[in-house]
Amino acid sequence: MLFRYLGQFVVRDAFPLLGWADLGGYEKEMKKVAAEMDLILDEWLHEHKRKRDHRGRGRGRGRDRDRDDGGEADEEDFMDVLLSLRDEGEDFSGYDSDTVIKSTCLAMIAAGTDTTTVTVTWAISLLLNNRQALNNVQKELNQVVSKERILPNDDELTKLVYLQAVVKETLRLYPAAPLSSPRQFIANCNIGGYQVPEGTWLIVNLWKIHTDPRVWADPLEFRPERFITTHSHVDVKGKDYELMPFGSGRRGCPGVNFGVQMVHSTLATLLHGFDVSTEDNVEVDMTESFGLTNAKATPLHVFLSPRLSPDLFISS
Repeated sequence: MLFRYLGQFVVRDAFPLLGWADLGGYEKEMKKVAAEMDLILDEWLHEHKRKRDHRGRGRGRGRDRDRDDGGEADEEDFMDVLLSLRDEGEDFSGYDSDTVIKSTCLAMIAAGTDTTTVTVTWAISLLLNNRQALNNVQKELNQVVSKERILPNDDELTKLVYLQAVVKETLRLYPAAPLSSPRQFIANCNIGGYQVPEGTWLIVNLWKIHTDPRVWADPLEFRPERFITTHSHVDVKGKDYELMPFGSGRRGCPGVNFGVQMVHSTLATLLHGFDVSTEDNVEVDMTESFGLTNAKATPLHVFLSPRLSPDLFISS
């Protein structure tokens, strides 16, 4: 529900004066979900504080500073890092530090969880509807990745050129966020001959850029090979403006490297370990939904059958 309401269009967005009516009851439900998420994040935050206090008392009594009561090595996560910044006197610009920490963690969840799932789902769907491309991916996996284990290592992932091209083509056709995050102009600008006044909100239509026929031949067709031939120089890191699913510049996604690595690893592991198919080999419905992320409108149902030795799955 969180991801659905984060991208839900409400009447107030276009007609602020009608916001009081809450047509459809969306804003009421949004507030309910927001309160539930705040409770969850608040509990996480207090749990981290209790653990930090407990470790501090333990160290004060001369206990091993790198161990907790269970004898496990202390490991800090993202919320611990934010708490450390607060303890070091980091300035939160006058805002309550707990609120800043919770909102930052929520932003990480919203931007880094659903987007990876959506991208992998679209990649598998495209491959199932383009069986030759699926065969090419698995042929490459057979040549590069050891058949003695399911998980490809980092060195093998860098050599999967065709799989990387599949991911780029997936992000081109089905970017997880077809519309960029809103930005606000802080000064008057002249862009392409248009005078844009300070305070204007900007939302970039990334999908339109990714399917511009002046840049991409047959822009609506799934052709991973284009990133090995004509567009081999194009990357998704925000420096090539014809393909920027993660945005660009200082406001580009800070998790782009990790996100791409996760998609490569997940897709390679799945297609290396299993053959995927649909019932009666029917084509996958590619209808899109409307929301913060570009999820499939219908669930993806696939059949999996092992490609490797059954012993590997037992040992894993």
